[in-house]
Amino acid sequence: MPSTLPVPIEFVLPDGWRPAAPDKVEELDVAFVALHPEGDASFTPNITIDGEYRPDTASLAAIADESVERMHHVAETVTVTARKEVGSGRAPGLMQELAFSAAPGGVRCDLVQTQVYLSMLDTEDERKRVVVRLALTATVHQYAPLSADFQDLVRTVRPDTPAASPS
Repeated sequence: MPSTLPVPIEFVLPDGWRPAAPDKVEELDVAFVALHPEGDASFTPNITIDGEYRPDTASLAAIADESVERMHHVAETVTVTARKEVGSGRAPGLMQELAFSAAPGGVRCDLVQTQVYLSMLDTEDERKRVVVRLALTATVHQYAPLSADFQDLVRTVRPDTPAASPS
């Protein structure tokens, strides 16, 4: 079931990527899905965006750990191959890269997923925190060339506020 983001954001989708309806590509609980037209081993590379209010004090690393645990429910093996803090004190973020094996559509694939977690505070009440997660998933062979596209997208993510939007 598709979800909505708790805060509006804006971003620029890299060339070649096409938006898809989340409920049409069997992605659960995501607000946005983009597909790349060049599949590999019957897997279509995708970028997903989801997010949630996080009123707790969980660190971004703890939230990323939760994601790894959820991934164990759908993947045969999951390995965190990289993790680092990104962003700034005012706009903290965390990036982690996962390697896993799964069988989407019954065909076993070795996949790589980069997840970027962005923490956004309500400007009127900083106790209200939203964590937005962006993820690129691709086969091992697709990953290197598509990771630059994903980095480009992540660099364009901004809160979509009336002040940020042109009139």
